[in-house]
Amino acid sequence: MACAVRRSRALAAVLVLAAVAVACGGTSRTSGRPTLDWYNFPDDSGALQQAADRCGRASGGRYAIRYNKLPRTADGQRQQLVRRLAAHDPAMDILGLDVTWTPEFAEAGWIRPWTGAHREEAERDTLAAPLSTATWKGRLYAVPYNTNIQLLWYRADLVPEPPATWAEMIDEARALAKAGKPHRIEVQGAQYEGLTVWFNTLVASAGGSILNAAATAPSLGPPAVRAAGIMHDLATSPAADPSLANQMEDQNRLAMESGTAAFELNYPFVYPAMKADNPELFRHFRWARYPRVDADRPARVTIGGIDLAVGAHSRHPALAFEAALCLRDRDNQRTAALRGGLPPTLRGLYTDPEIERSYPFAGDILAELENAALRPRTPAYQNVSIAVSHTLSPPAGIRPVESVRDLGGQIEDALQSKGLVP
Repeated sequence: MACAVRRSRALAAVLVLAAVAVACGGTSRTSGRPTLDWYNFPDDSGALQQAADRCGRASGGRYAIRYNKLPRTADGQRQQLVRRLAAHDPAMDILGLDVTWTPEFAEAGWIRPWTGAHREEAERDTLAAPLSTATWKGRLYAVPYNTNIQLLWYRADLVPEPPATWAEMIDEARALAKAGKPHRIEVQGAQYEGLTVWFNTLVASAGGSILNAAATAPSLGPPAVRAAGIMHDLATSPAADPSLANQMEDQNRLAMESGTAAFELNYPFVYPAMKADNPELFRHFRWARYPRVDADRPARVTIGGIDLAVGAHSRHPALAFEAALCLRDRDNQRTAALRGGLPPTLRGLYTDPEIERSYPFAGDILAELENAALRPRTPAYQNVSIAVSHTLSPPAGIRPVESVRDLGGQIEDALQSKGLVP
């Protein structure tokens, strides 16, 4: 009896291990085809699952793709990927990377470079700025899946013409406040990555950069002081939302939809959201290019997005490269744009009739992408971002000259991983 129990337990253990092996990637014993695991941000639109299913079918039975949802926050996504990649997890086939992670993951040896025909296909018709986010030291380490960039959104019933500069926008907000009208400027002021993006955009728009060209030391200087001054001016003006120091993108969207704001700096997802949530206000909802720091210098807006990389320890790298190219092909990027509001990385899609109908601001997105700013390109980006968001939070407490000086020291420490926990 005891032997029978032990045999039953052993058989159960074998079955459990077999199930785990299939669930974690590899080849299914029943179908005989590899299952590639794709880790990406959680998508409520269904576009990513549709892409996985479509590419599995298109492979002619050579592979299937399992879409695994990462946590909602960028920090949570990075943490899960880093832990599994550091453990040489072979189930990490296709990885959705935030555009800031390529240098870190490439230097750690966690992702494979794209070469030959795969690289040629990845670069074909791809916009230069998104492609730069996937490149490190001259080598391509990922293929851009989608991009993202902010526009200025405003209410045409309050502001007939959009402001061209930050100074104009703050002045117009003050005038609206005096008239007792909705007047707030919604922007990301919480102590997180969004604050770093705001600062980076202002610094680049003022003609500067956070790091030097070699990414070995802070650059900052007068452009950074100018950027910090704009953040302080907004935060201490009537234009500031009382919750500015705690606001992220979705809080900005909700505030605009509630009717208390006149302006919003945010990503294109706010357009379909306003259309669905407040049709009456949507009639007055307009967009324009991001406001300039200087009237004679175009704004350079920081891009976001997701790049698809192939894990260094994938059991099926050749298939993973092929599948990643399929996941970001023209049809799947169109679906992601129409259903998920994710701007494409393929130039040709910006003149696609379906996208132009659904997103009449596609031309403005493309124009901003052509002159976009990248976040600092360094394997220590996580540390640099923490230094920026901590030093400049809350925005109302910024002292432009002193804060930028302090930030320079914090960045020097960040580049050497001193005193920070990424």
